[in-house]
Amino acid sequence: MPHPDPERLCLSLDGIWRFTHEIDGRQRDIVVPMPWQAQFDDLRQVSGTAHYRRSFPAPPANPDEHWLLCFGAVGYHTTVRLNGIPIGSHEGGWLPFECPIPDGLLHDENQLDVTVILPDGSTATPDFPFAEIPHGKQSWYGPTGGIWQSVRLERRNRFHLQHCAITADLATGQVALALTLTGPTAEGTTVAVTLLAPDGSAVATSQTGTAIATGQTDAGTLTLTVPQVQPWHPDHPALYTARVTLLQAGQPKDITNHSFGFRSFQTRNGQLLLNGAPFYMRAALDQDYYPTGICNPPSLEFLEDQLHKAKALGLNMLRCHIKVPDPRYYEAADRLGMLIWTEIPNVAGFTAASARRMRDTMQGILNRDGNHPCIVIWTLINEDWGTRLIEDASHRAWLAGMYDWLKQADPTRLVVDNSPCHQNFHVKSDLDDYHFYRSIPERRTEWDELIADFATRPDWIWSPNGDAQRRGDEPLILSEFGVWGLPDPDLLAGPDGAEPWWMETGAAWGDGVAYPHGIQNRFATYRLDTVFQSFDAFITAVQWYQFANLKYEIEVMRRHAPIMGYVITEFTDVHWEANGLLDMNRNPRVFHDEFATINADIIIVPQVSHYAGTAGQPVRIGLSVALGGGSLPSGATLNWSLAGGDTGSLPVPAAMPCDVADLGTITPTLPAGTANRMHRVDLTLTSGLKVLARNAVDIASYAPRHRTDLPSLATDAPGLAAHARGLGYRIVPRDRADLILTHGLVAADIAAMQAGARYLVLADGTDALTTSLRLDAPDQMLLPDIILTPRDGTIWRGDWIAGFSWIRRQGPFADLPGGPLLDLSYDRVVPHHVMTGFRPWEYGGAVHAGLVVGWVHKPAALIAERRVGRGGLVATTFRLCCDPPGTDPVASALFDALTRCAAELVTDP
Repeated sequence: MPHPDPERLCLSLDGIWRFTHEIDGRQRDIVVPMPWQAQFDDLRQVSGTAHYRRSFPAPPANPDEHWLLCFGAVGYHTTVRLNGIPIGSHEGGWLPFECPIPDGLLHDENQLDVTVILPDGSTATPDFPFAEIPHGKQSWYGPTGGIWQSVRLERRNRFHLQHCAITADLATGQVALALTLTGPTAEGTTVAVTLLAPDGSAVATSQTGTAIATGQTDAGTLTLTVPQVQPWHPDHPALYTARVTLLQAGQPKDITNHSFGFRSFQTRNGQLLLNGAPFYMRAALDQDYYPTGICNPPSLEFLEDQLHKAKALGLNMLRCHIKVPDPRYYEAADRLGMLIWTEIPNVAGFTAASARRMRDTMQGILNRDGNHPCIVIWTLINEDWGTRLIEDASHRAWLAGMYDWLKQADPTRLVVDNSPCHQNFHVKSDLDDYHFYRSIPERRTEWDELIADFATRPDWIWSPNGDAQRRGDEPLILSEFGVWGLPDPDLLAGPDGAEPWWMETGAAWGDGVAYPHGIQNRFATYRLDTVFQSFDAFITAVQWYQFANLKYEIEVMRRHAPIMGYVITEFTDVHWEANGLLDMNRNPRVFHDEFATINADIIIVPQVSHYAGTAGQPVRIGLSVALGGGSLPSGATLNWSLAGGDTGSLPVPAAMPCDVADLGTITPTLPAGTANRMHRVDLTLTSGLKVLARNAVDIASYAPRHRTDLPSLATDAPGLAAHARGLGYRIVPRDRADLILTHGLVAADIAAMQAGARYLVLADGTDALTTSLRLDAPDQMLLPDIILTPRDGTIWRGDWIAGFSWIRRQGPFADLPGGPLLDLSYDRVVPHHVMTGFRPWEYGGAVHAGLVVGWVHKPAALIAERRVGRGGLVATTFRLCCDPPGTDPVASALFDALTRCAAELVTDP
């Protein structure tokens, strides 16, 4: 008789199962694989116990082989019964497990029952409470329970390969295979290995096979050598295959194929090295969440498409964030050439049991994913979640020990102990990484100072408790930064036009501003159509705001040669979290095609002290070229041109990888004119006929001021009087003034307004105002019924969940260039306070400048008018007196517009 086919036979059990959840006991159909939360509206946020059932016919039998039930991943605790008999259980929600089927248990028709328990915050699961299991972002975006990866029946020889760990040495071409076997061995048992090149040809083989002692399950390590190695690299991801054949009496009994690549990833002297060459990290955080399946990618093609988009955005790495992905994620990254930084899902409480679970999870990740060349970095803890590094020395000792254990288990990759943010730190790590979130232009100065300090390799990145094990040359990586944009809800709607279910989540985050549902209604309620013309125009504007933030922040980082890379938060939106480069459905932002110009290995880095100038006057722009992993030969040129104005070029010196070449300063003259407008300076780096990089700088150009017809002002504040005089205003007694100028109000001012006076209130924080713009009523809400609030310490700070600040370009503000959102030219005047107390309808008229946060929540005013008796006021929180009068054309133009606005207030005679 012919020998049976030695390849393993797999029969999928994916498809429709019967499902019952304890919450109601109702039977219904469910699709496997996919979490139950992704399929049932009434179970979106439900954990607890569920039962799965399906039947299947008897698979073909073979006396030398047996069948196993193989689960890709089930969240969280699983009990498996076949035909009423328990055949296995498993704890852990992220990794595969299998249940051997005992002989004689399979019948002509078989019933498979799977019971799954997903713990929540209650005490119902004392053996595995939610806080002590690796759950990752389930505490953010909602639970994911049940059979969420594929289920299959797999036929194997009783003697088969259980695990193959491959180490491929790029320098020598040596390939070491550590083999673990399962099942009884017999005399004459051998193992043969053939290595196949990327084109499928055999390049190395164990010629005679290696004999295995009877009963042995550890076959040891086999070493082969590949001549003329093809390295795995994102630009040419060369993948090899190891074919492992187990033989008995010369007959093949088990054949398996294992993909791997020759790749090294190391650090040296503060640099990252990929295959021995300097590497600059351009990464994005990837939560690995999907539009319909939550943690299930819809298909391999979907994964491939998002990786193509990632590469088009200029990304060379994804940081797969505190989640173990579907195995296809890594398989696609291997083939298409995307480096991956991956992490253990975090716990919420540190105990001996949770520590054991995290280590077991990491070991399981190594077992399942250790052969993937795309994975180059492991993270143990993110932002001290689940540990208390600041307060507990035992947690710091455990973390250092985990680092040592993982480096010994896998010396081929980098290990980050804790990827830290504000107030936590590293103990022992291969990277000096850190997380900062600041919005631009609101906190431009803070960003500049933080990055400059970070580039000096400061001590505050590391434990201050005397237990930091710092080498001193760990590469500096800004491993989280970014700001929100917003997706177009129309692109997220289902085939029936309904919004996705997650639009009604997020209310618990960011003081409520992360709640998406009703965004169009809020846009209309706050009359933002009077600012942005339409909702679509608003979405476009906030996406360009996101681009401007990322562009500026990347440029600042690239000025500092010691910084070796960054991780943008994030690759895609995740449910209510709207800071992705793509939306939840993987639709691109409006800046998709432009983003790679500033997210590239070589970029032109402008440095502008102020993004505003006066028409007919020069502006100063510092220029440098930042290199990543490549070098720049001599003879390159940087060409610059100002539309309708100056042009020029600069020679660029030769530069080595990771250098920053300073090219000095250019001073283009803004075109003369009588209208305010935006001007763009285009920058192009060329070598011969080849364009190496492009960039651009937008400058707000203001026409020279006309000092005629300015309203007369009265003020009791000497500083305000001096500033106004410097701008050409006449300061006169109150009874002859068109306007009264002040930083804050007292009762006499209210009486004056009630009698018909007009006021301009610069509530910029100069004076210690109360919450009602008053200097005299600290505990009362009195006229003008405007509530003043500092932004710092509130959701209006807008560093992570962005606040979108706008000025309506109408009336006195019509000739302000740019807009409606504030751009970098406003960085010197951007308000540190907001004003509330306005009705929604007032945002269509009385409020001339304001902001909304996140999904159009928390409206607040930055410029607003209010009637008080027969008179009234215009109040603003813009900081217009920070620079000497006339120094900043933005401050001058705003001051002029505000005085006109206040002078034009309609008052009763």
